[in-house]
Amino acid sequence: MSSALKVGLMGYGLAGATFHAPVIEHCGRASVAAIATSQAERAQADYPDARIVADFDALLAIDDIACIVIATPNDTHFDLARRALSAGRHVVVDKPVTLSARDARALADLAAERGLLFAPFHNRRWDGDFMTARALIESGRLGRITHYESHFDRFRPKVPQRWREEAARGGGLLFDLGPHLIDQALALFGAPQTVTAFVKAHRDHAHAPDYVHLVLGYADKEVVLHASALAALEPPRFAIHGTRGSYVKTGLDVQEDQLRSGMRPGDAGFGKNPPGLLREVDGDHDLRHEFATRDGAYVEFYRALAASVLDGKAFPVTPQDAVDTMTIIELATQSEREGRRMEFVRG
Repeated sequence: MSSALKVGLMGYGLAGATFHAPVIEHCGRASVAAIATSQAERAQADYPDARIVADFDALLAIDDIACIVIATPNDTHFDLARRALSAGRHVVVDKPVTLSARDARALADLAAERGLLFAPFHNRRWDGDFMTARALIESGRLGRITHYESHFDRFRPKVPQRWREEAARGGGLLFDLGPHLIDQALALFGAPQTVTAFVKAHRDHAHAPDYVHLVLGYADKEVVLHASALAALEPPRFAIHGTRGSYVKTGLDVQEDQLRSGMRPGDAGFGKNPPGLLREVDGDHDLRHEFATRDGAYVEFYRALAASVLDGKAFPVTPQDAVDTMTIIELATQSEREGRRMEFVRG
């Protein structure tokens, strides 16, 4: 097999053109070999060496494509991923991988049956601030964690006319930002015992949730996950408190805005994040200081993907992670509807 993983990209809208293709091309071990899109001229201009095709059938017909990345509207993910796996291709699916835990489990089972990789695109495990928070927690410098709060807030009071705002198509913040917040919590703490949620549509003319507040219950801590489209003054991105200190980080990881602006991994300043604030208290020792944030590194997702497909290494985001994420989203919807705390049971 070639040393470079040949990737076929299904969809060249915001997700495909901004968050997948540039990162694939700059990860060092993969290339965008083909793109299925109705925006042929744009895609060919951006990737002149890629084969541009009109639809998914044509993409599947290209024999040397080892992995297909699905970057299409949420309500199409399940069928496209199922067809790709059935055709013997490894698959990356943008979040949410499906609209239900049952469908996520069906894809996970199909991939296992075929010996293929089924990878949810939980790229925000490689946000610089999350990697910093994870390292701090694992180091023990904060002591035993008692409270973890993660926000993904913006101020977008007007509801745009797009599929991402249509509940029937898997639009709204619970499906859009929820998977990132939930996956990060699962990566840190594993599956929760309970899920309590408030899921609302607050903006005028909103048809899908634009306010999400989840509380994941664990035996020794509470994990608060929050996303809002009406936060003109943003709270800290992370606020983590333990028995020996606290860590607070404001502002989102810079990679999304940089990719949107046309910057690429490897450019000067790409992924450089401002510091957070750390206070460590141990007896008479009380130190409060800025704490450097790691550089964001979305390329590591696709480097890990190539290492998994080409070298047989374990991929860090598992199909079970996708199923657990969708299970929590379903429990959040049920908690809001019934007004009660839900028990998490792994599917």
